[in-house]
Amino acid sequence: MYPDSRSRRLRRTEALRRQVAETRLHPASFVLPRFVVPGRGVAKPIGSMPGQSQLSVDELLPVVKEAASAGVGGVMLFGIPETKDESGSAAWDPTGPVPEAIRAIKAQVEDMVVWADVCLCEYTSHGHCGVLDGETVDNDRTLPLLARASQVYADAGADVIAPSDMMDGRVAAIRDELDEGGHAELAICAYSAKYASAYYGPFREAAESAPAFGDRRTHQMDPPNVREALVEVSLDLAEGADMVMVKPAGPYLDVISAVRSRVDVPVVAYQVSGEYSMIEAAAANGWVDGERVMMESLTAIARAGAGVTLTYFATRAARSLAGV
Repeated sequence: MYPDSRSRRLRRTEALRRQVAETRLHPASFVLPRFVVPGRGVAKPIGSMPGQSQLSVDELLPVVKEAASAGVGGVMLFGIPETKDESGSAAWDPTGPVPEAIRAIKAQVEDMVVWADVCLCEYTSHGHCGVLDGETVDNDRTLPLLARASQVYADAGADVIAPSDMMDGRVAAIRDELDEGGHAELAICAYSAKYASAYYGPFREAAESAPAFGDRRTHQMDPPNVREALVEVSLDLAEGADMVMVKPAGPYLDVISAVRSRVDVPVVAYQVSGEYSMIEAAAANGWVDGERVMMESLTAIARAGAGVTLTYFATRAARSLAGV
């Protein structure tokens, strides 16, 4: 009882606070998302994501090397092809930007875990996550195409295949394709609880993946639902997923916590483009301390139960942890 018990004693100095912290961030737990385009010498700024750009492979490599030098554990690759069609066939082109980037990174950046996002939205002319039947995404016809793209990324040297499409059955289809293609050792991180979120707005510009009509609410999760997320996670694990993801992160901390309490596999969270852009915009206007909000938001995600966090702040946050 007060005055003998004083909780403030362990908050007195920075060193004390650091020593008794219950949640600790580490650069190795960060994964840096990057957008890869064809060509050379391309570094096209993304207007709605200050400090982020679409990059050709030669421009991507220094960015990945910088991240690695800061201790960042991984990079997630999204591809924007030269041409698009109804089926998204550029997604499984072995000479496309993502396979080329994977090969270059694995050749030049030691110990960087390379994640390959698997979805067709960046590759289809209509911007939807699979092939269409009229104006509806045809779930079952899409599965072999996702599996085919996964095999190409695996052949290029990816360490983690990360399907983000939210088609039913896609983890099993990809697992079967990888196993039959000689990649039984390759990990799958399923975007298991990917919500139909308004926070993805800037990503649509970055990946040039806005749907030509309609939206993605028929297959991405409905924001009010938590129990449904646990069902999705269970299904993906039963199909062979090695890790599960919750996306977005900040607005869905309760979902991250619920998933963490139910599973023993690594739980991944994606601090998405809208989260990043809002922090950057508020900081640019002097409304918040951008560095502190960046670190506080990442701490909250880890505190909720995420062991790995995809974040556009990865390199900056890693350097902040190192005091650089």
